[in-house]
Amino acid sequence: MVLTGCGDLEATLLPDQDAGSGKAASADVKEARKKLGDLPVKGRAPKTGYDRDEFGPAWADVDHNGCDTRNDILKRDLTDETFKPGSKDCIVLTGVLADPFTGKTIKFERGQTTSSKVQIDHVIPLSDAWQKGAQQWTKTKRKEFANDPLNLMAVDGPLNGQKSDSDAATWLPPRKAYRCEYIARQIDVKVKYDLWVTSGEKEAMSGVLSSC
Repeated sequence: MVLTGCGDLEATLLPDQDAGSGKAASADVKEARKKLGDLPVKGRAPKTGYDRDEFGPAWADVDHNGCDTRNDILKRDLTDETFKPGSKDCIVLTGVLADPFTGKTIKFERGQTTSSKVQIDHVIPLSDAWQKGAQQWTKTKRKEFANDPLNLMAVDGPLNGQKSDSDAATWLPPRKAYRCEYIARQIDVKVKYDLWVTSGEKEAMSGVLSSC
C-alpha cells in the first residue's frame, strides 16, 4: 500500500511493519525493567525558565567531525543518501528513512517545503528533561544531551510534531511493534543523564514493557 505525501516525498508501508507483537529479547526487556525500577520517581518540576537556547545552539557540531548533529543523524538513520557537492559528505540532500514510529518508508529530499517531512526526534524531549532534572545541569551537559545520538533519531516529521514534549504517559509511537524498543531507549537516556520519571510515566513505561 502506498501513501502519497506532500511535495516529492512518498511514504510506503514496509512489509510486516504495519503490525506486530512488539516482542523484544527477554534479556533486554528484563534489563529495561530493572533500570526502570531503579529510576527515581518524582513530580514534574515547573517549566519556569525553559528555553531551547538553554540546551545550546540547535544541531551543534559537538563531536567536531565537521558536520552538524542533524546531518550526522540523517547520515546514520537514512539509506541511499546523496550529499551536497563540496560539503565533504556532511549535508544530506536525499535519502530513504525506514520510519520507526509508523513502519513507513519515507523518501527524504532537502528543500524548503520537503525537509520537514523527516525530522530529528529527541527521544526524551528537551522541555520534558528540563522538568525532570535538566534545570540543575550545567550548560555543557545540556548541550551534550541535546546532541547525544542516543537521544536522537530521524522520524516522520508530522508525528514528531504531534509528540511535541510529551512523555510516555501521554504519547507512544502508533506502531505498536516499536514501543518496546522506544521505551527501552527512553529508559537508557534517563539512566545515562540521571533524569527522573513521574509516577504516571513509570506506570506507562511498565505497561509497555509488560507486553514485550
